[in-house]
Amino acid sequence: MTALHTAVQAPASAPEVLVRCRELVRPTLQEAVGRMHPWVGEMAAYSFGWCEVGGTPVGAPGGKGVRQALAVLGAEAAGAPGLCGVPAAVAVELVHAFSLLHDDIMDGDTTRRRRPTVWKAYGTGPAVLTGDALFALAVETLAGAPAGPDALRLLSGALGDLVRGQADDLLFAERPWSGPRRVRPAEYRAMAEHKTGSLLGGALALGALLGGAPPAAVAALDRAGRQLGIAFQILDDVLGIWGDPAVTGKPVLADLRERKKTFPVLLALQSPDPAAGRLAALLESAGEPAEAAALIDEAGGRTTALAEAHRHITAADAALTGVPLQARAVAELRALLDFLVRRDL
Repeated sequence: MTALHTAVQAPASAPEVLVRCRELVRPTLQEAVGRMHPWVGEMAAYSFGWCEVGGTPVGAPGGKGVRQALAVLGAEAAGAPGLCGVPAAVAVELVHAFSLLHDDIMDGDTTRRRRPTVWKAYGTGPAVLTGDALFALAVETLAGAPAGPDALRLLSGALGDLVRGQADDLLFAERPWSGPRRVRPAEYRAMAEHKTGSLLGGALALGALLGGAPPAAVAALDRAGRQLGIAFQILDDVLGIWGDPAVTGKPVLADLRERKKTFPVLLALQSPDPAAGRLAALLESAGEPAEAAALIDEAGGRTTALAEAHRHITAADAALTGVPLQARAVAELRALLDFLVRRDL
């Protein structure tokens, strides 16, 4: 084997994988969005970071494209060309955009990626309409793909779980910080698996399904993505309290200012450390966010949350073992898992 051949076959780094998959998927994604009503298509393009309000194009690439990369790697893990995973990548990216548009409205979030959210820029009704259109386009995309009926069933299951997770997340806001009705960490893990993990697992599984993987491999990749989703949500929670605003695009202590019941907070509240009691009293009185962050740290909420995220990444990695998957794609997938768990921390 020549040195050149070895270099070509070596797995790519996670950033290289993300760039490669975005470049592979984006033409088809843009073509799909281009079929929408022009006004709705503009709002969709704005949500992806492709244009400003009014339709002026921008050069920014948008988000990292994690879900589309997972779909492409799912197909490659099945031994198929990455191109086979493109319909899955496009469908999942459209569903993700749809969920973010509606999520921003439900949460009242006014900014995303340092820009006004779609509902803030265009209005609530137009944003809802755009989300509905993106969902319809995702269904259309998969319906025309190979194994379309099976793919649609898989996407439908992921969407059902996503809605379940979002419902639980909204209900958590109404529950008290302490007492028998408080939100337990185990409930939060289940919510995170449904709200975040279902679509990450769905991306991997859909890519594998369209790549011709056997059911056991499709199921294993779905499990891996769900475990990744829990870790991903936990890390978002850590960054929502202690992340650098220049990196996260959120104001400092944003989640505490919004009084969100995030995982580090819930872990700190159940800690035997005396700081847990002081934290509960502070949260119930809507106290100073900076003081709450210090108490969460003192009670072990940050370190325990990070350890939990790493455990779920380990579980995601373990799900990839014992099923017949293409080695290079699995190596790139593992590199991506490691990259995501270390992001901005």
